[in-house]
Amino acid sequence: MTAAALVATLAGAFLTACGPRTSTSTPAQAAPTAASPSASAQSPTAPGSASDNPTPSRGVPFTPSHSAPLSPPNSNSTTAPGAAASPGSSVSGKAPGGGPLADPSISRGAAGGGKTVALTFDDGPDPRWTPQILALLAQHHAKATFCEIGPQAQRFPYLTKAIKAAGDRLCDHSVHHNEQQDRMSVDYNTHEIGDAQRGIADAAGAGTKLWYYRAPGGDFTPWIRAIAAQHDLRPLGWSDDANDWRRLGVDGILRNVDQNLRPGAVILMHDGGGDRSQTVQALARLLDQLDAQGYSYGFPVV
Repeated sequence: MTAAALVATLAGAFLTACGPRTSTSTPAQAAPTAASPSASAQSPTAPGSASDNPTPSRGVPFTPSHSAPLSPPNSNSTTAPGAAASPGSSVSGKAPGGGPLADPSISRGAAGGGKTVALTFDDGPDPRWTPQILALLAQHHAKATFCEIGPQAQRFPYLTKAIKAAGDRLCDHSVHHNEQQDRMSVDYNTHEIGDAQRGIADAAGAGTKLWYYRAPGGDFTPWIRAIAAQHDLRPLGWSDDANDWRRLGVDGILRNVDQNLRPGAVILMHDGGGDRSQTVQALARLLDQLDAQGYSYGFPVV
């Protein structure tokens, strides 16, 4: 079965259970770097919920490195599946390598229960900011998930290895950070997800497992989630957006986090994609605050 046929089959299961997709992307804005910030201003969602229609707040201008049709794809690359999966839905099958297929619903909650939060960092690794963030996490005995751009991981493999060595988790964040992947073909998205997964795993070293796929800008559709699940990657969202990529100042970043901070939150911040000096300063204060409030640190639900 071809990749397109498999994805169409999986997405068909979603269509049977659900209504039409209603979210839309807003017009594109310029990004500061090629590895642009991935955060989008999603509506607050209770931690652990599986609402599968995030609304990206912005797009990023993008020129693909190879030709790909812009029409939304199905098995014939002409019509996109148009519905979101029901909460907690899953599909049966096997991922590449024979492992179990991942749950295709979007994870937005921290595992472990109790007063736990999951810290996540996008768009790295970056040789200036990632080591500072790792050092802060180590000081507080905190764990985090790093959603990496494939070529960045390959460019700085020692940082990807350091993340793994610290006991943190790795997440696939695509090859090109295209926030309009839902307009591209099934083959294009399969390469964006699969090539980044292999590149990050190779950079981290033999036997490395990637746990999640976070779509740039939260650009998830049923068939994009199906491709991630086929690669044994749980789609990863967030429930607490620091909006640190906007560089609102340290106090502004902390105010954003505090708005939706609660047990089970998945907090979105960035270790790449631009100047992250404010993020580093905000993280230092946030970790002190979380420690004082009795929070523990975990990983997103798989």
